[in-house]
Amino acid sequence: MATRSREKAAARKQNADKRPQAHAKYIRISSRKVKIVIDLIRGKNVDEALAILQYTPKAAAPVVAKVLNSAIANAVNNQELNRQNLYVAEVYANPGPTLKRYVARSRGSASPMLKRTSHISVVLDQK
Repeated sequence: MATRSREKAAARKQNADKRPQAHAKYIRISSRKVKIVIDLIRGKNVDEALAILQYTPKAAAPVVAKVLNSAIANAVNNQELNRQNLYVAEVYANPGPTLKRYVARSRGSASPMLKRTSHISVVLDQK
């Protein structure tokens, strides 16, 4: 039984996506707000995407730029790809765990407050 699970793990590792990628987890911005920013750079050249993120006045732009720079560094250093040929193949933001808090209201009552988090992933590819 343990041999079968090892075989499955080896097959999963062999079929894993070989494209350079980077992930940022538990970012304290809701995925809904991050998706507005990542829609701007999907399918763009990496230099063009960084320029777009630099001049985007949203709170998620610096975080997405950081993840994109990490993916570029992974591509150049680990897989020895040319930076000029890279583009943003996939970028997505999934919701992470929600922090449940309470905020004070009038007459001694309280209301729930949801502090949402997100997981951001960037996958690059060559032209």
